[in-house]
Amino acid sequence: MAENIFTSLDISSQGMSLQRRRLAAVAKNIANVNTTKGADGKPYQRETVVVREVAQSQFEREYLKQIQLGNSNSAHGTNLSHNGYPPDNDVIEVYTVNDNTPPRLIYEPGHPDAREDGYLEVPNINIVTEMVEMMTAQRAFEANTQVTEAAKNIAKYSLEI
Repeated sequence: MAENIFTSLDISSQGMSLQRRRLAAVAKNIANVNTTKGADGKPYQRETVVVREVAQSQFEREYLKQIQLGNSNSAHGTNLSHNGYPPDNDVIEVYTVNDNTPPRLIYEPGHPDAREDGYLEVPNINIVTEMVEMMTAQRAFEANTQVTEAAKNIAKYSLEI
C-alpha cells in the first residue's frame, strides 16, 4: 500500500511541476509583452508549455489492468500488484517551446525600433489569454495539492489503525 501512496505523491508532484512551469512561462510572457527587440534583434516570442504522456508508463499499465479486470467479472476484486514500482514513475513529458506566430504590427513611426515603413513589431501576446492560462494552472496546482494532502491523510490514518 505504501508504494501506491508514494506513487500518488510522485504523480501529483509531476503535475505540480508542470503547473509551476506553466506559471513561469506566463510570468515571462507578461513581463515581455512590450519587448520589441531581444538579443537576436527580433521581438520576444511567446513561450508555451507542451505536455505529452509517457507511453506505456507504469501508471498507465496498472490503470489498464484495473479496468480490464473490473469489466471481466463483478465478483473479481482489485488486482493491485504489490511487487513494487520502478523508481521512475514519470507519466508526462514537459517541454517549453516558443510560439512561432508572427509579431503584431503597430504603426509607430517615431519608435526607435520601428521598421523603415513606420511599423513596429511587437510580441503576439494577449494578456487575457495569459491570465486565463495563469488561472487554469493555479487551479490545476491546487487540485494536485489536494491529491497530495489526501495521500498524506491516507498514510496518517493507516498508521493509526
